[in-house]
Amino acid sequence: MAEATANGLGQHALHASHAHEAPAAVAHADEHQEHPIKLYLVVWAWLFILSTCSYLVDYFGLQGYLRWSLILIFMILKAGLIVAVFMHMAWERLALAYAIILPPILVLVFTTMMVFEADYTLFTRLAFFGSGH
Repeated sequence: MAEATANGLGQHALHASHAHEAPAAVAHADEHQEHPIKLYLVVWAWLFILSTCSYLVDYFGLQGYLRWSLILIFMILKAGLIVAVFMHMAWERLALAYAIILPPILVLVFTTMMVFEADYTLFTRLAFFGSGH
């Protein structure tokens, strides 16, 4: 077989043995999934509704943690819709979805932990060292 490969004959035999797999691979690559236009219109409507709600938070003059919580919730919902539908993540393999979605979630978890740690550190410094005035 080494002599046949050196002469190029082995390559033809190699390709001929996998010839039955090639059309299936090409056919699978040529397939594409079309989604109904209604899906995209519903997502556009939800994005409009969520953007309106985000605007209303400012319009009604909400302040403090409620304001920022609502703005962040609306932002995450809009980003989730965009990623799921327009970037087709809803139809991807679960491993790929985890690879893209899990890191930002972990960043949020660790950031939350840092905020609580910072508050605790500030509290202990004020308790033991005073206000510094």
